[in-house]
Amino acid sequence: MSGFKSKMFNLFVRKSHLLRGQLVKETFDENTSITAFRERCERGAERYAKIPETVNIQSEIIEGINCERYTPQKSPQDKIILYVHGGGYVSGSCSDHRAFVTKFTEFTGVCNLIYDYRLAPEHPFPAALDDSLLMYRSLLSAGYKPENIVIAGESAGGGLTLALLLAIKNNNIPYPAAAVAISPWTDLTCSGESYKTKNRLSPAPLNSWFVFSKHYCGESNPENPLISPLFGDLKGLPPVFINSAVNDELYDDGEMFYKKAKDAGVDVSFRAGYGMIHCYPFFAPMFREATDAMNEICVFIREKLMLD
Repeated sequence: MSGFKSKMFNLFVRKSHLLRGQLVKETFDENTSITAFRERCERGAERYAKIPETVNIQSEIIEGINCERYTPQKSPQDKIILYVHGGGYVSGSCSDHRAFVTKFTEFTGVCNLIYDYRLAPEHPFPAALDDSLLMYRSLLSAGYKPENIVIAGESAGGGLTLALLLAIKNNNIPYPAAAVAISPWTDLTCSGESYKTKNRLSPAPLNSWFVFSKHYCGESNPENPLISPLFGDLKGLPPVFINSAVNDELYDDGEMFYKKAKDAGVDVSFRAGYGMIHCYPFFAPMFREATDAMNEICVFIREKLMLD
């Protein structure tokens, strides 16, 4: 049962279109300006731009990719989280995720490295995956042991996290210690029932996931496991933790991936956020459910990195 505070917060987020003077939720189509959408995401992020004083931010260029390294006080120097941002594969950046990921860094107590992978529609699949695999390889080349790396991401970044595990498997590269996927987008065919039943409960514009899928897939088949990891061979993957909000179009994506991974023998954990919206753990400590979910994720990460 969700508490009063979380119910009010979730309602506020779901009805945020009213604050923009829109009586009904926006509907996306192939003519929706992705540039304007990105700009709106960046402006929205500025409202949450408070950065924890305990986290140091360092800008870097690694393999030609813009990155930011977030280091909390007294963090272990040999451990790192490769953070994969969300944004439907068409938006998202180090800057518009800075507030969320520095908070994540503070919660975990582990250094996080976030990077600007190339975005669709200018750069459709496999650009984002290629950049992500390049970043993982760069960590190994820099001396990080695979057992000291966790890959984590939210939304499209959660799906890309899981696709990256499959790419690592295909290239016979050592797996990281574990992966965390928050509200992951695992099926770009958008076939789950929650796409039909949950859209009006979520803050996402109507039809947006279908539009984002077309932009990212381009001429590629959305059933390609490196696009939609739900369709992949999941045997042998490292431990995975999935958190999916029940009032979210992507809920079925997370739950179905969990069930398939479990059947494949993967050490996989799943947490359903009842009454919660997309990526709700990142709103910790604003309400209890978000804080509890974030703490559970952090316990998993610290256990897999052998910090507790």
